[in-house]
Amino acid sequence: MAAARRISSLFSRSFDYSSASSALLFKGRISQVGRVVSSYSTAATVENPSTPSVNVNYTQLLINGNFVASASGKTFPTYDPRTGDVIAHVAEGDAEDIDRAVSAARKAFDEGPWPRMTAYERSMVLFRFADLLDKHTEELATLETWDNGKTYEQAAKVELPMISRIIRYYAGWADKIHGLTVPADGPHHVQIINEPIGVAGQIIPWNFPLLMFAWKVGPALACGNTIVLKTAEQTPLSALYASKLLHEAGLPPGVLNVVSGFGPTAGAALASHMKVDKLAFTGSAQTGKIILELAAKSNLKLVKLELGGKSPFIVCKDADVDKAVELAHTALFFNQGQCCCAGSRTYVHESVYDEFLEKAKARALKRRVGDPFMAGIEQGPQIDSKQFEKILMYIRSGVESGATLETGGERIGSKGCYIQPTVFSNVKEDMLIAKDEIFGPVQSILKFKDIDEVVRRANSTSYGLAAGVFTHDLDTANTLTHALKVGTVWINCYDVFDAAIPFGGYKMSGQGRQKGIHSLSNYLQVKAVVTPLKNPAWI
Repeated sequence: MAAARRISSLFSRSFDYSSASSALLFKGRISQVGRVVSSYSTAATVENPSTPSVNVNYTQLLINGNFVASASGKTFPTYDPRTGDVIAHVAEGDAEDIDRAVSAARKAFDEGPWPRMTAYERSMVLFRFADLLDKHTEELATLETWDNGKTYEQAAKVELPMISRIIRYYAGWADKIHGLTVPADGPHHVQIINEPIGVAGQIIPWNFPLLMFAWKVGPALACGNTIVLKTAEQTPLSALYASKLLHEAGLPPGVLNVVSGFGPTAGAALASHMKVDKLAFTGSAQTGKIILELAAKSNLKLVKLELGGKSPFIVCKDADVDKAVELAHTALFFNQGQCCCAGSRTYVHESVYDEFLEKAKARALKRRVGDPFMAGIEQGPQIDSKQFEKILMYIRSGVESGATLETGGERIGSKGCYIQPTVFSNVKEDMLIAKDEIFGPVQSILKFKDIDEVVRRANSTSYGLAAGVFTHDLDTANTLTHALKVGTVWINCYDVFDAAIPFGGYKMSGQGRQKGIHSLSNYLQVKAVVTPLKNPAWI
């Protein structure tokens, strides 16, 4: 238990990370922004990356317990974000495949053993799955890094232990989902029963493929549901491997079905399907709106959304500047900035602003960028060329709108999607880099005078996922904790993701919560059962 807590708390330290994957077809020279900075601690491995030591064995759709080709026979390539080379060709699922998967899940729920097992039996399947995840950490972490670009050190030492921990957490919940007996105003016996919803559709993102797999699959299975899960087209490989292990642990056929494919085809078909009872989605706010619309226009299925963010990281006047710089650096650059709760608006009190800025710039210049399989690398490539170009567009907009580019802003190397860690100062709220979710290694540093001002400015966004507060003053911490309109506030830490801590947002950052006891309600129906009592001894 203590070990699990230590693992989860690594996210709040100066541990260094990254994430990536997809088509990297560069034509010509990427336009450069700002001055050239040559003092980054870059690795030669950007140009000559290592060869991963794992075989890609699972590239087909998983339907009714079997790996099968797509109905159309189509495949699509998944790319190594370090080079742009094809890793493998993966079955491309579309509406017909979603229908096949939903039919399998529907039959498994209506007729199969999974919802009819005792809760203890379901928990044992999940415990065995967690053991298999631990046993195959090396293969899973290698696939995750190769397909996604996050550092192997992050995947193997931080994320995989967290993933098996979250599966064990929900395995432990399976036989503790209780109902209630409530008093009625009269001679009636009233039971409140929690029942599984049925077929759960789940759509996971590319930035944390395995972690989001666990966050969604764990509670859904613990509650007795069946699942159709769509992977992100950029990162399909690790979820397919993990699903194979789940069946090895004893999961019955049809309970978990995995379809790789694209959003407008497979994703839209899943959101629209009339036999899907629940939908859980993690991704952008724009796509979340489409998901809600499709769900409403079909069978009004329940929807859980975990969407984007533009999280403030507030450094108060009493801050230990050195510690604040390191924590703010991790809060933003973690996973190459490809994190929905990234501390992407760094608010610094005017009394320590200049010192903070110089040290933040120096820290960015020391960040080691290179092949994520190499020891000591802190940052790998961005996910794909589309995201790469988007980040550079935002950097250009920052310069054009009058922010000061302190360091970074350019591509690293000639292969892959590596971007220099970038720091802007003199950032204003009306600039795109302060308003939009960049999802990249771009730190925007803003100056503030007092608490009332920073609360107003921090809340002046359509997002409300998370916030960080760095202060030693208890009154200041309490004031900001209650005033910030976000789902998570980290005080003197950041990115602490314990299995029991609920995660989700206010406003356009989504609805509902993942992790903890609160996520169970996403996958349960509440039923009231009322029975008359004749001559009761008591009421």
